[in-house]
Amino acid sequence: MVRYGEVRAVDGVSFRAERGAVTALLGPNGAGKTTTVETVEGYRRPTAGSVRVVGLDPVRDHAAVVERIGVMLQEGGVYPGIRPEEMLRLFASYYDDPADPDLLLERVGLTHRRRSVWRRLSGGEQQRLSLALALIGRPDVVFLDEPTSGIDPAGRQIVREVIRELRDDGVGVLLTTHDLDEAERLADHVVIIDHGRVLADGTPAELMASGQADQIRFGAPPGVAVASLSSRLGAPVVEGSPGEYVVAAEATPVTVAALTAWLAEHDLPLADLRAGRHSLEDVFLRLTAEADARRRDDTTQDLRPGRTRRSRRA
Repeated sequence: MVRYGEVRAVDGVSFRAERGAVTALLGPNGAGKTTTVETVEGYRRPTAGSVRVVGLDPVRDHAAVVERIGVMLQEGGVYPGIRPEEMLRLFASYYDDPADPDLLLERVGLTHRRRSVWRRLSGGEQQRLSLALALIGRPDVVFLDEPTSGIDPAGRQIVREVIRELRDDGVGVLLTTHDLDEAERLADHVVIIDHGRVLADGTPAELMASGQADQIRFGAPPGVAVASLSSRLGAPVVEGSPGEYVVAAEATPVTVAALTAWLAEHDLPLADLRAGRHSLEDVFLRLTAEADARRRDDTTQDLRPGRTRRSRRA
């Protein structure tokens, strides 16, 4: 647990991030991801509970822990007038057995920018240099905060390949990201948190298999006549968000054919069709929406006449 005054920023979060695996920590803004990662890194002391990184307490054994971890910040931590090769050599001097700075520059695709000062690098290039700096000490565990944020497609491919190589080399990778497709591609283990609590914990396949299995999801223009479509399919159809629809029916060939035929009759384009398998984004949105609904219900109960938060806890 981590408190800020009366606010519980992290409340009973518990998970394992294994060696040779990519663990994605997901959650909406304000969910407690940053506080959780800072606590695991040893930069914030937990109010209660315990944390272990490579078997060590990251606060009590901080000096030993920082020798074995790499931290990629989303921004900051670099002198604006320094060149990439100078920065890597400076960081390399902090370790007894550092990685080769030249090979790291090549690994993140920045060899051609080795002599450019930091402030003249693009945002994506700065991100890739931050990744290289996190790896210079040959860490056992790497913490990556939004590693592909602001990076172009080619740069994202480089970063993702480096993450896969780290996993294959036996390094434990803990990353935070708002890119759910990226987490689905890269992660071996996913932890979804909201308001400081764990909502789900498992492999992407396990999480995507959870919840309602018999449904069809499709994209079409907003405002489709769902009552008419429901009648044709013999199953409820709802527009979950503008232009995104869910059919509460098994994705049989007959049902899918009826759906596409109805859209064709009404001259409506089909943007996409997903059947029988939730995406990680589907699971994330469902779990966070359910958590929000529970909190609203709790708040409503607390505000009922004659009921207070003190009496509710008692």
